[in-house]
Amino acid sequence: MKSALVIGAGPAGLMAAEELSKVGLSVTVVDAKPSPARKLLMAGKSGLNLTKSETISAFLSNIYGPDSLRDIVSEFGPDVVQQWARDLGQEVFTGSSGRVFPKVMKASPLLRNWLARLNQAGVQLRRNWRLTGINAGALQFETPEGLQVLHPDVTVLALGGASWSRLGSDGKWVSILAQNGVSCAPFQPANMGFAVTWSTHIERHFGQPVKSVRVTAGDQSVLGEFVISSRGLEGSAIYAVSRAMREGAPLTLDLLPSRSLEDITSRLSRPRGKASLSNYLRKTLKLDPVKLSLMQEFSRPLPTNPAELAALIKALPITHQGPRPMDEAISTAGGLPFDALDDGLMIKTLPGVFACGEMLDWEAPTGGYLITTCLATGRHAGRAAAAYALA
Repeated sequence: MKSALVIGAGPAGLMAAEELSKVGLSVTVVDAKPSPARKLLMAGKSGLNLTKSETISAFLSNIYGPDSLRDIVSEFGPDVVQQWARDLGQEVFTGSSGRVFPKVMKASPLLRNWLARLNQAGVQLRRNWRLTGINAGALQFETPEGLQVLHPDVTVLALGGASWSRLGSDGKWVSILAQNGVSCAPFQPANMGFAVTWSTHIERHFGQPVKSVRVTAGDQSVLGEFVISSRGLEGSAIYAVSRAMREGAPLTLDLLPSRSLEDITSRLSRPRGKASLSNYLRKTLKLDPVKLSLMQEFSRPLPTNPAELAALIKALPITHQGPRPMDEAISTAGGLPFDALDDGLMIKTLPGVFACGEMLDWEAPTGGYLITTCLATGRHAGRAAAAYALA
């Protein structure tokens, strides 16, 4: 029986292991941490957004990478992901935004069933095994039993990106590939918050959501919400435009996306009387205290001219001090470039060694795009590795 080794027990690695086991290979999965899929479990604390229920063309438009990556995802898109979860005994539901979650709203039952299915297929899981080198087909590991060297017939790397290092994604594998002549694109934070040095008057809003706003940066724009934290701006709407922000595009907020500029201008043209400007805006436009505070924070003194004030409400400029540190980011851009891989995601200079998941150079916003793409690339690499081993 030929042997297959998967390094990394996250979603991409486990998916690759499953594909390899289906064709009768002896499959071993190793992970540097004491337990598998730690980042998946962390994501599951907020509901485990598996995918997004939308047309495949709309879904693929949110994935930044080569056309070959989008082709891979199209083979394991939102509908297939949902059926995959059901096959693992996890019914799913679609929220009002189109995001798809397990009905139990956590990751642990799905992971538990998945690991059980892999175990029944004969897949072995070895914990606390850290890759330290690749040399002429031999893979070296630091393990609780000391140095171990494996010589599998085929290997799939699913080593993650470079954020949340405490969960296992530390990017240290880059130096190992460099020793084998494989250069990687520098890592950058993705789906991250942005630092803001707040004035004291905003402190009472720390932890509060800013709801029903349109967030725009460059050519990226999304209707959603985000959170004001002591460290800056965080949350799904910020993450959705973080790529453009990281590249220098200015950030603006439409605080009343359901109202037109003309309607707001008309309403602000009504007499104010003795009311303060804040009270006038609150009563006339139903602006809540959080949005009013953001206006004061970034555009004080506020204009009194109705047209200028309306324009500010529709496009409030937000200044920030750049991305939060990469290790706080949900994901990373950069990593192993696709031009170093063949169509099956095999590393061209390392025959028999494939790669998948977040260690590849791509990015996508949260909202189901990240996990779906990791699963899809793991499936693709696993299938290609199985064909290579059996050829």
